[in-house]
Amino acid sequence: MPLSTHSKPDSRASEDVERNQSLDGHSTSDGETDAARIERLGRQRPEKLDSMWKEVGFVFSITVSQLLSEYFISGFTLLLPTVTVALDIPEASSTWPASAFSLVISSFLIPFGRLADIYGGFPVYIAGCVWYCAWSIIAGFAQNELMLDMCRALQGLGPAAYLPAGLQLLGSMYRPGPRKNMVFSIYGAMAPFGFFIGLFFAGVSSQFTTWRWYFWIGAILIALTTVIAFFTIPSDSENVENNCVKMDWYGTITIVSGLILVVFAITDSAHAPNGWASIDILLTFLGGLIILGIAFWIEGWVAEQPLLPFWVFKLKFVRPFVLGLLFAYGTLGIYLLYASFYCIRILNTTPMQLVAWYVPMAIIGIFLAIFGGAFLHILSPRILMLVTGVAIIIESVLFALAPSNAKYWAWIFIPMIMATVSIDIIFNVANIFFSSTLPSRQQGFAGALSNVLLQLGIAIMLGFAEIIASETAYQGQRQSYQNVFWFNLACGATALVILMAFVRIDRAKADLTADEKELQRRQEENPATR
Repeated sequence: MPLSTHSKPDSRASEDVERNQSLDGHSTSDGETDAARIERLGRQRPEKLDSMWKEVGFVFSITVSQLLSEYFISGFTLLLPTVTVALDIPEASSTWPASAFSLVISSFLIPFGRLADIYGGFPVYIAGCVWYCAWSIIAGFAQNELMLDMCRALQGLGPAAYLPAGLQLLGSMYRPGPRKNMVFSIYGAMAPFGFFIGLFFAGVSSQFTTWRWYFWIGAILIALTTVIAFFTIPSDSENVENNCVKMDWYGTITIVSGLILVVFAITDSAHAPNGWASIDILLTFLGGLIILGIAFWIEGWVAEQPLLPFWVFKLKFVRPFVLGLLFAYGTLGIYLLYASFYCIRILNTTPMQLVAWYVPMAIIGIFLAIFGGAFLHILSPRILMLVTGVAIIIESVLFALAPSNAKYWAWIFIPMIMATVSIDIIFNVANIFFSSTLPSRQQGFAGALSNVLLQLGIAIMLGFAEIIASETAYQGQRQSYQNVFWFNLACGATALVILMAFVRIDRAKADLTADEKELQRRQEENPATR
């Protein structure tokens, strides 16, 4: 039986649809002012979620999907040494089973976001989950390096589809306000919590069973989430019936291929025989840049409905915000990988001991999920961005200076907390900003943009981190890792300067939606349309 019940929707909510057509600042017929109505709408349950249980199922299925994408990023890092031995993967190729997953996600997020805008978030979300589950099962049966790399790459298409679709569903379901802030806080907190869950099952699988169970347990979790999503996510087909959104195939081909080539070159250069002097690395990198240049031309002057509409980047503060996010998000990938390497290879922790060390990340993630939404509409985003930058600097300094016999409580505990605080906060600010700024017809793009910045930032900055570790390996493994953390600090400091100096974002308070603001502007420009 579906989780939804047949309780009667709030009658006042249905009346608000008509009220939204008149945004002239006057009181409504029942004496409620526009400001009071907007505040109330920002706090109440959406009309489509006609029961508490249906809302719980809806929020659970979409937020847990974020957890499941992180599950296969973090846990595989811990699992990688076991897998490389089991499948006889050479050291030079050991990063590709991990990198292929994130590379595919970052490259295909925006095209799948457009598909969600065309066909609706629900079908794209369910299809992505089913695909993800299927290839997670197959990956557990991998017999060699090539099969594992292929499975990991094809796995990445699942999150690339459901991540923007999920954010589209959340963004279109909730109005700007405290309730939306709370839901997006839960969504953001699932990233560090998913990281911990991935580590936990990777540790259990590698130490007590077989690495293959790591994939099969993930598939079970995905299947459970998909079933709940099928019965609790309302169909949004009516939202896309008349939106006239078209696919930009030329933009899709050039953007995807260009990103893959550039990120591939950056990542593989760390293990190429001659580094950047290798002819194949140079050709791949230059080829990727040329194709991205063609994509820029297509998106700006050829495409009827560009995949990356330039007008979005002309919105106030969007360009510096995007640049700052790339640097801030990039620190997450660096920290997760090299903190794990440092603990395992320098401090000689066991897999399950490392899992225990990451417990603060999960606890703080849950704490932020419960209480974070209560403060997003109160605190200034400038304060939140300041906290993000400072947290990245603190985590980087402690690991960069940690001795070879570092004690957990003195050197590791604080960075574990800072890593969660930094990314959770800025991820929530970004999701709410993009979702509230873009109209309903582009909520798929809003979800894709937020996630592609996360995945692309991780892929690019982690590629440069691997170059630093490889080029300074002659200084010793510990020193090369600490060099990476100094680079992590530089990324965090750069993000801090950009965000604090060039970005001004309003508090995430109850407000009109982007569509209502557009209608209001039209009414002000042409009173005859009232």
